[in-house]
Amino acid sequence: MTTILSIESSCDETAAAIVVDGRIVKSNIIYSQIELHKLYGGVVPEIASRKHVEKINQVIQSAIDEAGVTWDDIDAVAVTYGPGLVGALLVGVSAAKALAYAKKKPLVGVHHIEGHIAANYIEHEDLKPPFMCMVASGGHSHLVYVKDYNQFEIVGRTRDDAAGEAFDKVARAIGLGYPGGPKVDKLAKEGNREAIDFPRAFMSDAPYDFSFSGLKSAVLNYLNGCEMKKIEINKADVAASFQQAVIDVITDNSVRAAKDYGCTKLALAGGVASNTSLRENMKKACEKNGIEFYYPSPVYCTDNAAMIGVAGYHEYISGTRHGLDLNAVPNLKIGER
Repeated sequence: MTTILSIESSCDETAAAIVVDGRIVKSNIIYSQIELHKLYGGVVPEIASRKHVEKINQVIQSAIDEAGVTWDDIDAVAVTYGPGLVGALLVGVSAAKALAYAKKKPLVGVHHIEGHIAANYIEHEDLKPPFMCMVASGGHSHLVYVKDYNQFEIVGRTRDDAAGEAFDKVARAIGLGYPGGPKVDKLAKEGNREAIDFPRAFMSDAPYDFSFSGLKSAVLNYLNGCEMKKIEINKADVAASFQQAVIDVITDNSVRAAKDYGCTKLALAGGVASNTSLRENMKKACEKNGIEFYYPSPVYCTDNAAMIGVAGYHEYISGTRHGLDLNAVPNLKIGER
């Protein structure tokens, strides 16, 4: 039995978890700063970093207490060291290094995106590589071919805005506030997804890549046009039509990539993976194409330490170890060690 203490602090969630054998989550403590950052319409890096410093020790101790383990039970300390906000990452990395040194435990640095992918292993015992995974969050839109637990190939990525970033910007434009993803998802249920014909961008030179900047601009132009012409704006229709445009591109690219790479399994990960309409759409597309579809529960879609514990476990058993010179790498590329 291998027990991992994991720490996640890449953005505005301070999180710690205890994960056993890469599948069993004994505790998963998350302190969210959403209410704090709502005042500013988005995450303020300096505020996020200071709040991490304030909360991290409490969160780690809570994870240990809830799991009912002692330091004698813990085999290694895993921590997100990139990508993310550099100040926020440094808090988690510093805490992990201090604990690893003080308790004489191995230190394992984990890639945040690889953590999101690994979240799918928690509730799906039958999911094993190889498979295709769509990672959609506020900062990333990646199509990743998961060759093995620690081997990844990016086959598609966003050219500009990430999917979650586009959700936040459109939500702000129609007056929904932050965080945009859940609010657009909720409002879209009241609207007509075919009311407005927003564009879908497909790259002829890179069929698995994404671009959401043009879609975002089209929404803003539509809103400005309505205001200039004194036309009443149906926010629910805007939300539903925008969301469907994002969903269509993500679904089409993901299924195409899975088929082209000979994958019979397709997984969804990241904050946008909790979008109910996206899940439904991808599930139908996968059923139609004979592909098994996987996604995590909402708590494992957003930033959390359980997913870092799962990814950390696979790094640990493969022999990955980091020294006390481990540093935060805000632009860490997937697959880098």
